[in-house]
Amino acid sequence: MKERFFMQEVQPEAFKAMMAMEKYITTTPISPLHREMIKVRASQLNGCAYCLDKHAADALQSGETAQRLLLLSVWRESPQFTEAERTILAMTEEVTFISQQGLTAETYNKALACFGLETTAQLLMHIICINAWNRIGIATHRIPGQHYPTTAK
Repeated sequence: MKERFFMQEVQPEAFKAMMAMEKYITTTPISPLHREMIKVRASQLNGCAYCLDKHAADALQSGETAQRLLLLSVWRESPQFTEAERTILAMTEEVTFISQQGLTAETYNKALACFGLETTAQLLMHIICINAWNRIGIATHRIPGQHYPTTAK
C-alpha cells in the first residue's frame, strides 16, 4: 500500500482544526490511559493500522500493560477491566458503530451514573475525535511506523 498524501500538507487548515480538537481533549480530566484505551479500541474496530500502531505504543508508554492491550478486543470476557473501563469501551464501540444502534440508553445511563454529564460528554468527544483520525488515516493510506506529525505547516 502506498500513502496517498499527508492531510496536513494538502489541507493545513483542516488539519489545524483536528489538532485543536486533539489539544482540547488532552485538557479534560479523562486519564491518559483511558484516552489511549479509547483510541486503541476505536482503531481496532475501524481497522486503522496507523492509529493502532501509534496509540498502542502511546498506551504502553503511559503505563498500560501488554496483557491488557492484548485483551482489549475481548474486554467483555476479560476480568482485567474495571466497570468504568467497560462503560468507556461500550461507549467507544457503540459510537464507532453508530449506524448499528447508536449510543444505547443502557450504556448512556451507565456512563451518566459512573462519570456524570460533563465527563460523559468529554468521553464522547474523545471517541468522535479518534474516529475522525481513523477515517483520515484509512482514506489517505497512512502507513504504521511512519512519522507522526503533531503540527500543521
